[in-house]
Amino acid sequence: MAISKLTGAERADLIPSLPGWSEVEGGDAIRKSFRFDDFTRAFGFMAQVALLAEKADHHPEWSNVYNRVDIVLTTHDADGLSMRDIDLARQIEAL
Repeated sequence: MAISKLTGAERADLIPSLPGWSEVEGGDAIRKSFRFDDFTRAFGFMAQVALLAEKADHHPEWSNVYNRVDIVLTTHDADGLSMRDIDLARQIEAL
C-alpha cells in the first residue's frame, strides 16, 4: 500500500495540533527540540521513542547533545510529510 504525502490543507490542519512541532524550512518534514534535566533523562526518552518507532516501522532523524533531543520526522517512501509522521509525533507527545 502506497503512503500518501499530506496535502497543503491537511498540513495546515494537522501541524498546529502538535504542540511545539514546526515545519522544517526548505524541507518536507516537521521538527521539535526536547529538553530534559540531564543526559540520563534525555537518553531514556530516546529509548522510549525508539520502541515506538520500531513498532511503527517508522524511524526519526534525530540527534542528542547532553540534555537535548532534536527530532525530525518525514516519510521517505512518500517523499515528504505523511500521516505516519503525524501519528508518530502524537505518540511522542504522549510520552
